[in-house]
Amino acid sequence: MGLFALRVRAARRERRMRAAEVAERVGVSLTTVRKVERGDPTVALGTAFEVATIVGVALFGEDRQRRAQEAEYLTTRLTVLPDAVRHPRVDNDF
Repeated sequence: MGLFALRVRAARRERRMRAAEVAERVGVSLTTVRKVERGDPTVALGTAFEVATIVGVALFGEDRQRRAQEAEYLTTRLTVLPDAVRHPRVDNDF
């Protein structure tokens, strides 16, 4: 089981929320919430993030200053990268 799944399960239990309650709030089945808590990779990423948000798991770290620095770095980095990625054309004619 991965760290994300463990954090979701622990946060839900710390808040004394039943899995069925989380499922109802997110609008998914109880089975889906259980899959998130087991780290099942078949769960849609958006659904896993919604479950995490409902139970109070910070998705991108809790240090706001670090998140701001990372966002600034990535924004700067993206300005020097091409907008589109193309595969190089390989000419196999010898």
